[in-house]
Amino acid sequence: MYAPSETAYNNYMARTPLAEQLRPKRLDDVIGQSHLLAAGEILRQIVTKQEPVNLIFWGPPGTGKTTLARIIAKEVNADFIELSAVTAGKKDVLAVVEHAKQNWNLGIRTILFVDEIHRFNKAQQDAFLPHVESGLITLIGATTENPSFEIITPLLSRSRVLVLESLSKEEITKVLKRTLKHLKKTGVATAAALAYLAELSGGDARVALGNLELALSINDKKITPEVVKVAAQKKVPGYDKKGDMHYNVISAFIKSMRGSDERATTYYLSRMIDAGEDPKFIARRMVIFASEDIGLAGNGALALAIATFQAVERVGLPEANYNLYHCAIALARSPKSREITEHMYAAKELAKQYPNSPVPLHIRNAPTNLMKDLGYGKDYTWQADFKHTKGFLPDDVT
Repeated sequence: MYAPSETAYNNYMARTPLAEQLRPKRLDDVIGQSHLLAAGEILRQIVTKQEPVNLIFWGPPGTGKTTLARIIAKEVNADFIELSAVTAGKKDVLAVVEHAKQNWNLGIRTILFVDEIHRFNKAQQDAFLPHVESGLITLIGATTENPSFEIITPLLSRSRVLVLESLSKEEITKVLKRTLKHLKKTGVATAAALAYLAELSGGDARVALGNLELALSINDKKITPEVVKVAAQKKVPGYDKKGDMHYNVISAFIKSMRGSDERATTYYLSRMIDAGEDPKFIARRMVIFASEDIGLAGNGALALAIATFQAVERVGLPEANYNLYHCAIALARSPKSREITEHMYAAKELAKQYPNSPVPLHIRNAPTNLMKDLGYGKDYTWQADFKHTKGFLPDDVT
């Protein structure tokens, strides 16, 4: 077996991105995703019991989907085959199946990892469905898109969908510090520089490590926020998804739509998107706004807002930018009405004042003769816009 020389190996590692060089090899080395990796959680159980199951990892880029798939395969002693749905076709899937059959005869388990599985069409997904069902292949898919819309139902029903979360700034900082320690450069980056790198990453460890690598190439003696800024060529927005600025900007966005100011509306929308705000959060706020602030003045607003939310889920950024701006401008232009809101709060207050008032007999259902004899449904007529002479509210509600 060929063994590369130390010089050749060092040259190779020098060309390999930091994110790949420092990819964790054990579950204990993974930072983040504690809801899946803590004692008793599913991924920990899979490794402990040595019983792999079909999984779909759903989450943003740089959250460890590929890393976790590789670790699982290694920990359960399975042959790991990796495909990218961007470049692979049906023939590639069939080739994997043939390889898995050979493994089966040798008593070796096969784990097939399909990156960006949402890009496989129905025919491609159907090609390995029977082999997943038979247990010939254990499938681990990775996707940034909602699996409900992108993966065929039979495949989805045979898999566990696990949601991976963006890494927190604290977790990203931990990744950066560990990397610098590995490179024997502990203390090279200032605390402010590490915070800057974490903010720029948007919860993506790969982005954070890429920016760190660029910063080190500029100055491997001292990394400051200024060095990071030059390396990343991007200014960090003054926006924290969990801080005051987050609430200030979304508030300004809502108030700008309410005030029918299209320019301000799109300005604040752009700030949120540039800062890495979850587009579904923005779309949800517009769904609420459509009823709360437009309501009966523009009945098409709610349908548009819901369609926008669905488009964001199914299309994703950057293409869904068009949908977000389309909806935001339309809502800003729409006539406004607080009638729904006023009715809702008035009705809630009334229900609190009279929580147990009996429903009047004349508007109760009368499915039996006994109930009719007791006055249920008396003088009620099945007729459009029928108004009963006794009204519809309980007698004690004023």
